[in-house]
Amino acid sequence: MANKKITTKTIRAMKGGEKISMLTAYDYSMAKLVDRAGIDMILVGDSLGNVMLGFDNTTHVTMSDMIHHTKAVSRGAERAMVVADMPFLSCRLGVYEAVRNAGALIAEGNAAAVKIEGGEEISDVIRAITDAGIPVVGHLGLTPQSVNQLGGFGIQAKTDAAAEKLLRDAKAVEEAGAFAVVLECIPRALAKKVTESLAVPTIGIGAGPDCDGQVLVLHDMLGMFDDYVPSFVKRFAEVGKTITAGVTDYIKEVKEGSFPAK
Repeated sequence: MANKKITTKTIRAMKGGEKISMLTAYDYSMAKLVDRAGIDMILVGDSLGNVMLGFDNTTHVTMSDMIHHTKAVSRGAERAMVVADMPFLSCRLGVYEAVRNAGALIAEGNAAAVKIEGGEEISDVIRAITDAGIPVVGHLGLTPQSVNQLGGFGIQAKTDAAAEKLLRDAKAVEEAGAFAVVLECIPRALAKKVTESLAVPTIGIGAGPDCDGQVLVLHDMLGMFDDYVPSFVKRFAEVGKTITAGVTDYIKEVKEGSFPAK
């Protein structure tokens, strides 16, 4: 893509063509690096609860956390489209509250769009938010905010009934106004079927290669987070090992007095 600012129109036009690249980022410096590399979309994910704040799941992340990190990322992203997660319960306490929270991520966080977990049951909220002029990315399959209800992390929609439900959810989210849909941890064949059934792009994470794009957690794919590593993650670098080695050398030179040099 050219160095023009990425918008919802850009993303929609990539359906069935050039693959969409998306990564998470949670601060100014990393957003700047990822943006400079040419990423299409930056997700300020509530996964920051895991990789930045040390929680065991995303349900502990607040609206204040999301606004704080989204502000920082937005300052570093010149070209990429910044999408901010709607955190746990932020769109489940009524339509008015959901629109107000989404508006805060746009007005205060300077995000270009919000991402919402859920299907048919949340379609009225997606419709209200899009009617308010706020672009929405849907999120189906493994929805981390529902981890307690799901009974843990794992592949979703493995039965015929669950697959049919997910397909209905995808169509409901699209009809409600979402301009793209994230599909997480679902079988490849189902992800392909959903992708072919929707007019809007799908972005996969652990859903196979047939989606219109892919997203990963930055700290996973760079080797900066190893509390646990999803099986679908590819390590594109080992930045964590590089940092540890650099700090180890620093400590050694400080201890032996060779740094700083005379």
